[in-house]
Amino acid sequence: MVPVVRRLLIDLEAPFERGWCGGDPFLTALFDALSMSFPVGEQFFIDSVRAALEQLPAERRDEFAERTRAFIGQEATHRRIHSLFNEQLLGQGLVNDWEKRALVRIGWLADVDRRHWLAATAAYEHLTAILAQWLLRNPHVLDGAEPRLRTMWLWHSAEETEHRSVAFDLHHAIGGDRRWRLKWFRRVTTFFLADVMRQTLSNLRRSGTLWQRRTWRSAAHHLFGRGGLARETFAPWREYFRADFHPDQRPDDLARRWIDENTAAYTVAGPASGR
Repeated sequence: MVPVVRRLLIDLEAPFERGWCGGDPFLTALFDALSMSFPVGEQFFIDSVRAALEQLPAERRDEFAERTRAFIGQEATHRRIHSLFNEQLLGQGLVNDWEKRALVRIGWLADVDRRHWLAATAAYEHLTAILAQWLLRNPHVLDGAEPRLRTMWLWHSAEETEHRSVAFDLHHAIGGDRRWRLKWFRRVTTFFLADVMRQTLSNLRRSGTLWQRRTWRSAAHHLFGRGGLARETFAPWREYFRADFHPDQRPDDLARRWIDENTAAYTVAGPASGR
């Protein structure tokens, strides 16, 4: 599938309340933490796939050129939108420590083979894709959320599903090693879980809601309860280790449905072709 670049029609320069996610302190802090990782992460993903396309033999570049351009267009749009969102968070007194740690790690990779960059990108893309699919399956998590921000998260989730296989396919095309791809997936999972936990706790502490009983009730329910994030994402996370795994093996009907039913939320700015 060729991803489609869309411009989201919401105003993120207008302020929003600190407890924008229906007043739920845990969900608000969790989504805020995830957003804090996106601008620097998405720039890394853009750099990774662009470098990979240049490594392909000339006769194979046309095969991936359109998908890669669309991937870059989507990720650049996500980076811009979440940068605006994150500016609001900084104005609310939150501190983005995740971005600082990510920049240090990216610096460590400056001189390594770009196939390692792409393996890490494919790993992060799988994690964000399974998070996106969880949110699309459970949109009630955003019930009561600020309407602009509810739209932003579901739009982002739909597009993450749409471009989930680009880095994976490029990694295979440039001769990436499966053993190293899996090593990077284990590393990235460790980094991601540690970072999201640390940043969420930091956000809760700075917002004064860390030790509220409702915070921990919400965390237990949304992580480990019926339909919870940890319970529903473990099986798709584990699928990455299968010898025959491909990101497109999981259905994308929820993403397609959201895109089809919410055309008023965006304008199309890039390739609109299908499979």
